[in-house]
Amino acid sequence: MTEVLVYLREPERSVLRFDALADISGVAVRGAASIEEARPFLAAAEVLITLGPHLAGESAEILDAMPRLRWVQLITTGTDNVAEHLAGRDVTLTNAHGLHGRQMSEAALGAMLALARGLPRHLRNQEARVWDRFPAALLSGKTVGIVGLGAIAEALAPRCRALGMRVVGITATPRPLESFDEVRARGDMASALSGVDHLVLLAPYSASTHRLIEARALAAMKPGGFVINLARGGVLDEAALVEALDNGQLAGAALDVFEHEPLPPGDPLWSHPRVIVTPHVGGLHDGYAQDMLALAESNLRRFLAGGADALLNRVELSKALQHAQ
Repeated sequence: MTEVLVYLREPERSVLRFDALADISGVAVRGAASIEEARPFLAAAEVLITLGPHLAGESAEILDAMPRLRWVQLITTGTDNVAEHLAGRDVTLTNAHGLHGRQMSEAALGAMLALARGLPRHLRNQEARVWDRFPAALLSGKTVGIVGLGAIAEALAPRCRALGMRVVGITATPRPLESFDEVRARGDMASALSGVDHLVLLAPYSASTHRLIEARALAAMKPGGFVINLARGGVLDEAALVEALDNGQLAGAALDVFEHEPLPPGDPLWSHPRVIVTPHVGGLHDGYAQDMLALAESNLRRFLAGGADALLNRVELSKALQHAQ
């Protein structure tokens, strides 16, 4: 019997019904939403299904207590909080590459439209019953800078161009990409961001991207620009963002991810008039459970029939570790 541990917190635990994997012959599926719930199953588990951010602060303790672990299936593309703890172990890592393009690109577009049309201000006026008419900013004719050029960025770029936007990609490894008007090097961030109206963050989190977007980068953007963070909270210097909003350099921001999650009740981002806060839901949508369950089921059947070599979406651990440094 292959022991599978599903370690997920809410809402993913309720939305992603991985208990259906128990219908596969030869599999025992255990669920846990905390390290206390997981402890009875750690020693026996050969397979771990999890979300990297859900292991934050507990990764080493959990993974080190799993001597039989052979395979980790992530339900995200990012490998943060996991890859760095698998170094030197004979454990295969797979992710959800390719499953986030649609919903994340729509989340980015929704955020850009909401900010450009002043939706937060309209909602405040509605609550106060204030009739306050003001012009919206168009997306058409504007420049969007996308930091991190994976599958999500490749889905987002043509959607932006369909709205008449110029698309600039920013990456550590520049290369020509379809639907991008220009691709710039991450090492020259200030130059890459000059002329950018909307900055969308999609880069994976690692030591090399920690606070990648800081005061100098924000100052390089076009005055009155907007920031949308759908990556990880640590990619953006939140204090520098607040300062740029307060001094008028930037007009607004939409943040779905934060350096500390859940966002503490006293954090000024909650009440900032130019910030839209959403609780890390960019990757969730009404069909995600079916998509993710299909991938997990396919991979689990492959694992049972042919071992780790047969798995889909295998992550090259050496490259993931290199990015984490």
